[in-house]
Formats: sequence, C-alpha cells, structure tokens
Amino acid sequence: MSYHQLPAPDTILLAPSHPISSRWWSKETVAIVTGANKGIGFALVRRLAEVGMTVVLTARDTGRGVEAAELLRREGLLNVHFFQLDVANPNSIKTFAAWFQEAFGVVDILINNAAVSFNEIDENSVEEAETVIRTNFYGPKMLTEALLPLFRRSSTVGRILNISSRLGLLNKLKNPKLKEMLLDEENLSEEQIEGMVNLFLENVKNGTWKSQGWPHVWTDYAVSKLALNAYSRVLARRFRAHGLTVNCFCPGFTQTSMTGGKGNHTADAAAAVGARLVLLPAEELSTGKFYVVGSSNAFYSKL
Repeated sequence: MSYHQLPAPDTILLAPSHPISSRWWSKETVAIVTGANKGIGFALVRRLAEVGMTVVLTARDTGRGVEAAELLRREGLLNVHFFQLDVANPNSIKTFAAWFQEAFGVVDILINNAAVSFNEIDENSVEEAETVIRTNFYGPKMLTEALLPLFRRSSTVGRILNISSRLGLLNKLKNPKLKEMLLDEENLSEEQIEGMVNLFLENVKNGTWKSQGWPHVWTDYAVSKLALNAYSRVLARRFRAHGLTVNCFCPGFTQTSMTGGKGNHTADAAAAVGARLVLLPAEELSTGKFYVVGSSNAFYSKL
C-alpha cells in the first residue's frame, strides 16, 4: 500500500498543534510513562507534571530512574513519582501493577514509551529480535492488560498512547497474506497478531526473514511496531464505547540515544506534541488512530 498525500479521517492524522482549549485534568489525574529516565519519556513526564497532574515515571534501571525523578523534583515538580519497571518482565509488571493500585488506585493516562533497538542507523541485524519483540510489543501489551481494570471510568475518558514508528506502517510490509489480515480491522484478533510475530521470529531462526516480505529497515524494530499498531487498533475497537481511547504516535526522527543523537528535532519537541495528544478534551479525542508530528509534507497510510 502506498503513501498518500493529505490525511484521511480514518487513517493517520497529523498531531494537533493548537493550544488545548480547556483544562479537564487536576492534580488528582494520574499518568504513567514507561521508559522515562531519559529521552522522549523523560520529556513527557516533565510536560505532564508541569501542567499539574500526578505522574509516575518508570524505568528498567532503578538508579537511573531515581536520578531522573529527583532531577524533576528539584525543578519543583513534586508530583513526580518513581517505580522500577521492566516491561519485558511479567513479574516486574505484576509487581508494578500491585504497587500502583495500592499507591494510586486509578490511572487516567498510560503512555507506553519504553522500547529498544540494537541497530545503528544504517544497520539491520536481527540478532536481538526476540528481545526487541518482547520489549516493544509484548511489553506494552502485558502492561496495558495489567492496568486495564484500574482505568478511571469518567467523562474525561481514559487515554492510552503507544509511542510507535512509521517503520511499522503497512506500506512497509510486502507479504500480501499478512497485509490482507491486518487490513481486515473489524475481524483482526490478538491471536492473529501474535501469530504474525511468531512467524517472524521463526523466519529469523531459520534464516529466511529477508525473503518473506518483512520491512527492510530496522526489521525487528519495524515488526515490533507493526504488531503494536495492530494491537492498538484491536484494543481501540474493544473499548470503543467504554470510555477508553487507544492511539499511536510516531515522534519522527528524534534526537535520542536510540538514534545516536541524530534526528530532525529534540526529544522535548516530540514530547510537546505527544503531551498535547493526551491532554485533548474528551470531545476532541479520537481512538484507533496513528498520529504523526505535523508537517506540510506529512504522509499517512493505514496502520
């Protein structure tokens, strides 16, 4: 499927750049941001804390997470809290969810930001494919499922924002059977998505992944985001009438450790757009969408 000029309402949308029209949140509003000791995640925590809501900063490394939270608290953002979380570890997720329920009871916003890639910009190794898939796809999926019962049911609407990538868009997939399956959004299931991921990992193990129509750039990372995008659509459909929105956001080529500091804009700039998305008033919220940083040259395609 090729890219098209100009956004369509039922596909990918430019992230809004206009100021938020009304403040629906308070200090009682609770947000969770994963992978937040640096980069976009850290900047997102700062943005949300600055507007006055309570934010839980999570990181795999306890020392780095504590340091990040303390830095923000020294800036006067006393509404930032830290708890260790490795999204690739089911036991860590279970521990976090239990702590969070005891400490806060309800969640309003979940930003699944934690992700890994082991490739340099111009590399495409799949040696760490299992770790990439486990962290970037199964991690957000497991954490989301663990927290779903804790989302506040109110007129403000719960918000899940999955930080994703254009590398995981359908136009990057050249396998016609898989593309047909993913395009059937009303019937797409989690089992089918997991089957696709398992097929990719099997192709990696038997050395056939290059000839099976998988994305050609950062293949393991792209497949993990392809699966995350698909899961987001399934989850959005599941909770469409139940006060919970699920969207994806591609921050674009951002200057982070994952890109070796290369990029078109800073993590702060990307986070400003991501924060704006989760702060939209309920009447302006969409669900099941893929947002990109606004640009006159922006493209869109099917998830």
